[in-house]
Amino acid sequence: MKSYGQFCPVAKAAELFCERWNALIIRDLATGPRRFSELKRGVPLMSPSLLSSRLKWLIKEGIVESADVSGDRSGYALTESGREFVPLVEALGIWGQRWTRRELQDHEIDLGLLVWSLESSANPNAFGPRPCLIRLELTDQVDAKRFWWFLNRQGRCQLCVDDPGGDVNLYINCTLPDAIYIVRGDISPSGAMAKNRLEVIGDGWARRAFTKWLNLGSLTKVPSHRSGEQHL
Repeated sequence: MKSYGQFCPVAKAAELFCERWNALIIRDLATGPRRFSELKRGVPLMSPSLLSSRLKWLIKEGIVESADVSGDRSGYALTESGREFVPLVEALGIWGQRWTRRELQDHEIDLGLLVWSLESSANPNAFGPRPCLIRLELTDQVDAKRFWWFLNRQGRCQLCVDDPGGDVNLYINCTLPDAIYIVRGDISPSGAMAKNRLEVIGDGWARRAFTKWLNLGSLTKVPSHRSGEQHL
């Protein structure tokens, strides 16, 4: 990691937090401890070796620490100094929502990041104590990448790449770009359904809880200030 060669505290902080990928690692640890594999899914273009090296660096600097995740499984968590930077990461997100939103470019249409985002942010308790199996069909994808299942039970949402069996309670159909626009907050679920860009069918109790299950974050409510923004 290159140094600015200055004693200025802005320079010292920027060496850590402006290094590529570090803000995204903190973004994903802001919601709680995560295993290495979970962090890797949040930065799919980052190699495992680079992620491992970066975590070691952040641990050395006292920003990240080792932590237990889901019982005896080891993972990573933010320290006090790491948590202090979370509001700045959130401010970056707010600025990004206001000033960078536009039609998706091809390199930004990331299937892996989309399904990881749905799984990690979903509220599995939206359906009450009963289990709920959701099938997502991305209608513009090839068969091998077209269907995804989300099993919600015992307070956990689990992404399944193969049909886990059992009755599907909720069917969600849309294109991959439209799914990203919904998760990013460019179009609301109700707006997408009204424009026939999203279809949600299934058991009534599951349909009624769909938006609550999506659990879209506060950033989705930040309006765009970008002039000449294309209509999505």
